[in-house]
Amino acid sequence: MAASVLPSMAAGGPEGIWEIEYRDSRYDINFCGDGTQLCAELIWLGNGADNAENLPYLNTMLLEGATPVAPGRWKGTLNLYGHKAAGTITQVGQDQLALQGCFLAVICKTFQLYRYTK
Repeated sequence: MAASVLPSMAAGGPEGIWEIEYRDSRYDINFCGDGTQLCAELIWLGNGADNAENLPYLNTMLLEGATPVAPGRWKGTLNLYGHKAAGTITQVGQDQLALQGCFLAVICKTFQLYRYTK
């Protein structure tokens, strides 16, 4: 499966710093594990999200070892505010990712992440 995933991840792949659509958190996303899995770490909070509720999660893993299920798409477990959720991350474009989290397979929310540039 790695051969089918990696060619689509040439320039503009999922690795890098990504900012959520609300512009209040940033994540460092990298390949991890066997080199085809994705990991995401919360590395920055701001614009009101840098509060007592969220600060304990700074520098922790949001997603660890998500496995490829199709070119540009990974599934794994999200760590959201101390709770586990089924997660899917999809590369929508060179500079856009969609992150979906589902609790109990019925309550789902999708967030857009954009490649962060200063």
